[in-house]
Amino acid sequence: MAYSTLADIKNVVPEASIVQLTDDVGTGTVDQAKVDKAIADADELIDSFLRGQYATPLSPVPGVVNKLSVDIAVFNLYSRRPEAEMPETVLVRYREAVRLLERIQRGLALLGTPSEQSAESPQYKVSKTAEDKVFDGALLDKFFSL
Repeated sequence: MAYSTLADIKNVVPEASIVQLTDDVGTGTVDQAKVDKAIADADELIDSFLRGQYATPLSPVPGVVNKLSVDIAVFNLYSRRPEAEMPETVLVRYREAVRLLERIQRGLALLGTPSEQSAESPQYKVSKTAEDKVFDGALLDKFFSL
């Protein structure tokens, strides 16, 4: 499930601009596949920051994640046209989205999801067992008794 939709993007960017950013063959319409790709790339970036803190993909999608997805997807759409000048607001919103994702990743900001972990330090799981030990107590005692 995507964190945002074309309709969400249309609330931020006029449809005529979306047509210009996605219509490579001159049909005069929005290329839904290119919008979907921009959203999928944005969502993958979001998930890459949230893994370890949250179970991804998020469901239901928190409002802040929807906004992040829209801002990053719009940046991705403008990035398809490197010859065109990217609006400053698009760049600023993208940078702010990444900064917020970094804060969420470090545990300095929370999404407020029902499955959210506590505000304590993140727990790391390991797959090591007692049999995997390279240095056991006897070997360490040899080094410390020298």
